[in-house]
Amino acid sequence: VGLSCVGKFRCGTSSHCISGSAQCDGVMDCENGEDELSCVRLSGKSSVLQVLSGGVWRTVCSEDWNSALGLSACKQLGYSRELIGTAAELFFNQYSDHLCLLLSLRLAHHLLSFSSKTQSHIVYVSAECGSRPQFSSRIVGGNVSALGQFPWQVSLHFQSEHLCGGSVVADSWILTAAHCVFAFPSLWAVHVGLTEQPVNGAQALAVQKIIYHGRYRPKALDYDIALMKLAEPLTFNGLVEPICLPNFGEDFEDGTMCWISGWGATSDGGDASDSLLSARVPLISSKACSTPGVYQGYISPGMICAGYLEGGTDSCQGDSGGPLACEDSVWKLVGATSWGQGCADRNKPGVYTRVTQSLKWIHQQMEVRKGSRGWGLGLAVIDEQVFEGL
Repeated sequence: VGLSCVGKFRCGTSSHCISGSAQCDGVMDCENGEDELSCVRLSGKSSVLQVLSGGVWRTVCSEDWNSALGLSACKQLGYSRELIGTAAELFFNQYSDHLCLLLSLRLAHHLLSFSSKTQSHIVYVSAECGSRPQFSSRIVGGNVSALGQFPWQVSLHFQSEHLCGGSVVADSWILTAAHCVFAFPSLWAVHVGLTEQPVNGAQALAVQKIIYHGRYRPKALDYDIALMKLAEPLTFNGLVEPICLPNFGEDFEDGTMCWISGWGATSDGGDASDSLLSARVPLISSKACSTPGVYQGYISPGMICAGYLEGGTDSCQGDSGGPLACEDSVWKLVGATSWGQGCADRNKPGVYTRVTQSLKWIHQQMEVRKGSRGWGLGLAVIDEQVFEGL
């Protein structure tokens, strides 16, 4: 009683609420500054840049765009007039529509590596996501994966044994399934850049923190998603690369062909594979997946199905947490392997955690905070060289 935040913004897990219009206004009204996080996003398949202002998401360079919103956008991206200089003045005052467009395009096609430079949330562009620089698409045949084919794939080991998969989404962050990862981060190791088990000579990384989605429910396996923060950041080298997160509001059409991968069992209840296996599967609509003959209404908005209703190709035990990856100019993480009835059975396709349903939560966990290192908005931000080249 008295703790409702209906129509307002709740500060973290506290009972303190603020007006929705106070969110992303440049003033920290919450004790830990939660109201000034996740104020910028990429939206839709076209990756349009949007900023939150007055409780409304506004698209950069739209008809109602003005210099005040331009200033707000740059401030939320961590840039001041002093830092950007003359080019910022052009942006703020809308002297050039071409600048506005080019800025949005640059923002849409890069992924950031963050390290806290000031009290602002942003640093410099350092890497692109969703690419496979060490993999040749001319490799054909079989379902044994080649080095560099899925450079975001990781093997999660608990007390030196592979239990689940996961995906590199940033230099310090691994996305996996909540049902995979127990407590005790010190007992986990993340192995990257490998295709064969056991992991002779593969890079093993310690886990600093495990974060579950607050709405995860083990029985229903809804919001079956977790983040593991690494003790030390990864170095991307072609064999280890991050996969892109989808944009807010981005839809992936039914029938889209995507890839699943992992070291899971090759048959229901069978032994795990020593080699990283992969398979191409189509996305299945939630309506088709919820029919009485399939999963009888158990598919929630936070789930997405993929596979073949006739069976034959599927993820299995030990693949949990691994990626459902779809290519759309770049590779995007559409799902995390969650559950299914049996493996590759007729009318029982794989069910995956729908990443777009948890984007806000993902970005909030990875947001750079004062005095910390990690990943921020999960979208591209400019450095001075962007402006120098305009």
